[in-house]
Amino acid sequence: MQSIPVDVSRLGVLRCAVAPEPKLTGFGTKEVKKDKEGNTVYTVAVTVRQEGRRISVIEISVTGEPKGVVEGGEVRVTGLEAFSWAMGDRHGISFRAAAITPAPVAAPAAAASRAGGA
Repeated sequence: MQSIPVDVSRLGVLRCAVAPEPKLTGFGTKEVKKDKEGNTVYTVAVTVRQEGRRISVIEISVTGEPKGVVEGGEVRVTGLEAFSWAMGDRHGISFRAAAITPAPVAAPAAAASRAGGA
């Protein structure tokens, strides 16, 4: 399966839609997916807003629990790759990232200007 690198700078604002949860190996099973080294693989649903009001939700797999990522919070995605897959009459695109982290919180402009003038 060939990976396709994704330029996340073109995806606009990324927000966590569903908090990280361990990825299961299949429907009906409670077995948690592991990578080659035995680390737990997590899934994070992320909203992507590129232009105007159109928002898409993608599920991104990542090895290890993304610490500090909460629903509604802006996130940064590093090393995003897309994979095309087909299984019988089903097909789609899956996503995997090297890391998903909370976006740095910028200080409000009003607070910054008060601090500088004090």
